Amino acid sequence: MTRTSSRFSDYVFSAQPGYDEPTLREAFSHAVPLTSVVIYCYDPRVREIPQAVAKFLGNQVYPGEVILDANGSRVGSTTTMGTVSVAAGRAVDAIRSVTVGEYLFCIETVVVVHHSNCGATSYTADRMVANYAHEHDGADISKAYDAGSVSISDYEDSLAYDVALLRAAPGVPKHADILGLFYNTDTGELTEVVRNPAVRG
Repeated sequence: MTRTSSRFSDYVFSAQPGYDEPTLREAFSHAVPLTSVVIYCYDPRVREIPQAVAKFLGNQVYPGEVILDANGSRVGSTTTMGTVSVAAGRAVDAIRSVTVGEYLFCIETVVVVHHSNCGATSYTADRMVANYAHEHDGADISKAYDAGSVSISDYEDSLAYDVALLRAAPGVPKHADILGLFYNTDTGELTEVVRNPAVRG
């Protein structure tokens, strides 16, 4: 594949003279010391979830501080927790992000959070498929998504499902602990529902 330059090439690490991927990966892991990823819903009522998870884990820095160099360029951060905000906080939408996080930073903990009164509890997967076809000229989404990841009917089941999905994914590191937490939207309380410890050795 031929690489072409564009007006944004100056901002692409791999387009720079002397680019060396192993060296850059090593530098990146020190500049941005992420060790965990939290997956949560994009519902604006629960935007505090990352802070709550950082406090729950006790060893995470979030949101942290941006580090500037002498020229004022943003060259790093003190944040140790990356965030993935997706509908209902379902793991299926976040697996690629966890894989990228592991490749660049070495992830030790993955946390998936589902919250009370989530919109995903207001419908079933079957009704969504049927209604979507009716409302969008017969569009068939029945095989587009894993049915177990489309809605939430029971929080313990959905968290167990997502933790198992993460653990089974080849791009999620075996050395990472995976937690499933329930977040009370009104009180801000987090409850651990599922824990799948790292595979050691």
